[in-house]
Amino acid sequence: MTTQITGDALSMTFAGQEKAGVPGARPMLMGSTAPGAELFGGFLRSGSGAVELKAMSGVSDGAGGYAVPQEIDAMIDRTLADISPIRSIANVVKVGSAGYRKLVTSGGTPSGWTGEGDARPETASPVFNEIAPPMGELYANPAASQAMLDDAAFDVESWLAGEIASDFARAEGAAFVAGNGINRPSGFLNAAMARTGDATRAFGTLQYVPSGADGAFGEEPDELLIDLVQSLRAPYRQGAVFVMNSATLAHVRKLKTADGAFLWQPSLASGQPATLLGYPVVEAEDMPDIAPDQPAIAFGNFRAGYLIAERSATQILRDPYSNKPFVHFYATKRVGGMVSNSEAIKLMKFAAN
Repeated sequence: MTTQITGDALSMTFAGQEKAGVPGARPMLMGSTAPGAELFGGFLRSGSGAVELKAMSGVSDGAGGYAVPQEIDAMIDRTLADISPIRSIANVVKVGSAGYRKLVTSGGTPSGWTGEGDARPETASPVFNEIAPPMGELYANPAASQAMLDDAAFDVESWLAGEIASDFARAEGAAFVAGNGINRPSGFLNAAMARTGDATRAFGTLQYVPSGADGAFGEEPDELLIDLVQSLRAPYRQGAVFVMNSATLAHVRKLKTADGAFLWQPSLASGQPATLLGYPVVEAEDMPDIAPDQPAIAFGNFRAGYLIAERSATQILRDPYSNKPFVHFYATKRVGGMVSNSEAIKLMKFAAN
């Protein structure tokens, strides 16, 4: 027996399937009354004008590019605060260009005593010092194959942010500690050093305390560390931290006082850092090891003593052309840094004098 199905019955069959939640076996094209059917049929016949397709892309600002830099930049900033220790304790300012300047006064404003009818001679004025942190362009250039980008399960944004953050953190950590100031920040160990105190030392020169022996602690290392702490004046000690690498910290954690007590005090409460002489310790692997004439330990208020100047936005360039089939994500950011207050940071140099 032969069963005939008319066109109307077939249309009813597909309509019934879609109402039941089952997608139709074919799209309804010509002759259908579904919305957009005539436009789609026209597109198939002529290929132009009937249907307009728009792609979202980060390459064009209007097509989605405005949304990309802000989200990626925020993720990078949060990651860098965890990875780069100097960034987390220094003074970070956002700038609009490489011409950032900061004024720091030294000497204060002298005053004097006088009687009711005595003359009031002119007093000295404070001295202004200009801080202009050297800037450099920090960049990262990770790449991914087009096949990887086409995979819907691959989170391109997280991968890109992680790669850029890792590269930026390594470069920043080294530059903030020992950068030479040429196309990069000037690290605090790049500043001039002298043993003289704050009253007589030139502005911009850091004071160091000798360890008493070349490449080692001299006698009574606990007293040497106390001397280092007390060389920092009281206004700066609130918020001060020790900075050293893990090898130096391993040595310091074994130091004891004359009565056998450890100088290192482990944390007694959740969320509280362990302390050395009552001050937190920040591990920065770019600090030098204990060796002759090396300033392996720093102590100070880095929020007051070291300035980081950076552009507020990271520039992202998506380059799918230069190295096919790879797509490069070229990210740049201008960053500068230098010692802003040489009284706020002290160093221990492992030298006899």
